[in-house]
Amino acid sequence: MLPPRVVRRLVLAPLVLVVTVGLLVLLPALVVLAAAASPLLPGRWRALRLLWFGLVWLAMESVALFACLALWVASGFGGRLSSEEYLDRHYALMRWWLGVVFRVATRTFRVRIEIEEPELTAAEVRARLTRPVIVLSRHAGPGDSFLLVHHLLSRYRRKPRIVMKAALQFDPGLDVVINRLPNAFVPARRGPGNLVVKEIQRLASGLGPTGALVIFPEGGNFTPRRRLRAIRLLEERRLAEEAAKARAMEHLLPPKPGGALAAIGAAPTADVIFVAHTGLDQLMTIGDIWRAVPMEQVVKARWWRVPAAEVLPTSV
Repeated sequence: MLPPRVVRRLVLAPLVLVVTVGLLVLLPALVVLAAAASPLLPGRWRALRLLWFGLVWLAMESVALFACLALWVASGFGGRLSSEEYLDRHYALMRWWLGVVFRVATRTFRVRIEIEEPELTAAEVRARLTRPVIVLSRHAGPGDSFLLVHHLLSRYRRKPRIVMKAALQFDPGLDVVINRLPNAFVPARRGPGNLVVKEIQRLASGLGPTGALVIFPEGGNFTPRRRLRAIRLLEERRLAEEAAKARAMEHLLPPKPGGALAAIGAAPTADVIFVAHTGLDQLMTIGDIWRAVPMEQVVKARWWRVPAAEVLPTSV
């Protein structure tokens, strides 16, 4: 169960700082232990790589929390945090944070990202600069949402809006920054009235020219077990056609169209972008990641745009 916000601010956030300082104090001993253990483990310097990335993550969390505190004070102790100026500052902080973590992660774990984009025509350039977008992405493997948001912020200079599971607020840095921006956290179990769809409609209705609403239509991270369970549920509901289509998609969960349709209905001027990717699909658990370090993987992504004028009108 997620603790109240005041508990998260007064307990979890300071805990990150304490753990970071403790790790720095013990770092020499930990480096010696990790170096001694690495030859005994498969892979190359696995323990040292994970120690380095863990230290960077905690340090960046601590810096982000101090930056958020400074922004809170500078905004008149929170009085102007919702203004456009301070929203832009938080997006800049988010862009910088993800950029550092992205560079460290790709170098430490030897991951290369390859993105296939639409041809950069004059129309495509105008669309990238002036049109809001609804991004529908596959959800599989660790960190694909972080990679997607990083590229939206840094490569395309977009202001992403995301609907995420409430449990992610256990991460103090994410909790503070994301809650100050137009995003939404929802419980894992949907309540009456479908809270997820309502939050998507709310976020989509306010998209500006540089806005990007990110939706994962599968509703969760892909695993073979989840796919089979979702197909079985479709069959139990006597949705034979949908179950047949789901069986034909070996690497996707059956999509839940409610959120996407709600977004399109609430933002009729937004283009729709589809994102497909592959490369980290077999890394589903912490154990999978541990065994794979260094990953030495190539993550390949492809995206394509459907202009708003070509999107059929829908209702939810």
